[in-house]
Amino acid sequence: MYAPHIRPITDLKKTSEISALCHETGEPVFITKNGYSDLVIMSVDSYERRMFVGEVAGKLAEAEEELRAGAEGRLHADVMARQRKKLRGKA
Repeated sequence: MYAPHIRPITDLKKTSEISALCHETGEPVFITKNGYSDLVIMSVDSYERRMFVGEVAGKLAEAEEELRAGAEGRLHADVMARQRKKLRGKA
């Protein structure tokens, strides 16, 4: 089970410790101020991974909506062949 890492804002003085926690766990650290959520800190790798997953999820949702609206699907083999041609500079 996931237990969030929650630290008071005074812990921001311990930059190396917070950085190590972010990198070791791959999870964000939640910073509180006066007992309330204020900031979230995470490693750049974790941030980029989350942004990528969000982008892919958005594109998949868009594609699913297009299919529900009646768009014609494409065969995986056809899509991959087209992408290979693009990569080789033949499209």
